[in-house]
Amino acid sequence: MKARTRARGLALQALYELDLTDHLPGTALRHRLEAEPLANERLERFARDIVFGVAPLRAHLDKHIARYAPEWPLEQIAPIDRNILRIALWEMVLAPDTPLKVAINEAVELAKIYGSDSSPRFINGVLGSLAEHQNDIRQALRAVAAQNQTPPSDTP
Repeated sequence: MKARTRARGLALQALYELDLTDHLPGTALRHRLEAEPLANERLERFARDIVFGVAPLRAHLDKHIARYAPEWPLEQIAPIDRNILRIALWEMVLAPDTPLKVAINEAVELAKIYGSDSSPRFINGVLGSLAEHQNDIRQALRAVAAQNQTPPSDTP
């Protein structure tokens, strides 16, 4: 498995844990990193960026998933698939270094590893629908993400 795919998988596991428990994002991520350390700090930072990028926006990401894939009621989507979609959508619209095709391909790979037999096709279909509205979703989520940002500390 490629290093960044492994980091995404670790972030997916942490987000899945958040869906099923009342753990805090930092606690879930720390537990995953202790159980499956990543090769270097850059990969850990990448996993951390995903978890702390997706976690506060879950409801907003879900709203867009539900809006642009209405044939798939969100509450009926398996938690692992729902979190793969959240990560991919976050990467598609808010991660500056992830091209659209990479976000979709990586999500399909995660679905092959962690999801059911039908997950890869499902994930690909939903993300195809979301990709058609990428710019609209980006604008909406950037505004929400900006509101969620904490002001920089005055200390150096």
